[in-house]
Amino acid sequence: MNQGTCLQDLPVDLKPERLPHHVAVIMDGNGRWAKDRGLPRIMGHRRGVEALKDLLRCCRDWGIEALTAYAFSSENWGRPLEEVNFLMTLFERVLRQELQEMMAEDVQIRFVGNLSSLPLSLQAEIKHSMETTRQNQGIKFTVATNYGGRQEIIQACQAIATQVQKGLLKPEEINEEIFEQYLYTAGISHPDLLIRTSGEMRISNFLLWQIAYSEIYVTETFWPDFNRPEFHRALYAYQQRERRFGKI
Repeated sequence: MNQGTCLQDLPVDLKPERLPHHVAVIMDGNGRWAKDRGLPRIMGHRRGVEALKDLLRCCRDWGIEALTAYAFSSENWGRPLEEVNFLMTLFERVLRQELQEMMAEDVQIRFVGNLSSLPLSLQAEIKHSMETTRQNQGIKFTVATNYGGRQEIIQACQAIATQVQKGLLKPEEINEEIFEQYLYTAGISHPDLLIRTSGEMRISNFLLWQIAYSEIYVTETFWPDFNRPEFHRALYAYQQRERRFGKI
């Protein structure tokens, strides 16, 4: 990350006071990006990592407080075994290589999802990176790995039901605030803006509870080509909208 860039690099047509506090991204199109270039799918994933790193830098430079990336869904296990194994290895390698950089840039990283199903070596790297960056006060970077929104809601309901069964919680006490304490994302703000690349008009089981009032921006651009000008366009579109949260 380039320490020389800072908030004054924000494009002049964007208003700092109207920037989203939290941006979430569905990083779609890595495979198609590679196919269009006659490359193996894994090359698209490698390039996608670079795009994510640059977006994290951009969020930091432009004063956005939090970024959440959909890295691997609970449905992605159905992909070819070679691709899944490559992704697991890629996640692990990137964590090792980038940890020192994240510390230098004050990034606080957190992983959400059913992490217990991941390879043990990757679980160890995830635990180490979260513990190492826990006290960092800069941008909050959340990586959704082996994540599914329906799965998240079901496990929250099961945990709450257990508390009720034990007599530690009454059914009439359950509200949105209580429910959120049992989600993977407990303690993380809701996204103001959800970006999906590659033109797909769906949310693919991502943050089903958390994006209830998020603004959604879809671009035809494949994820590996999602750069600062593309992010600028997404933020500009976001700032043209009026967020009423169900009110007039």
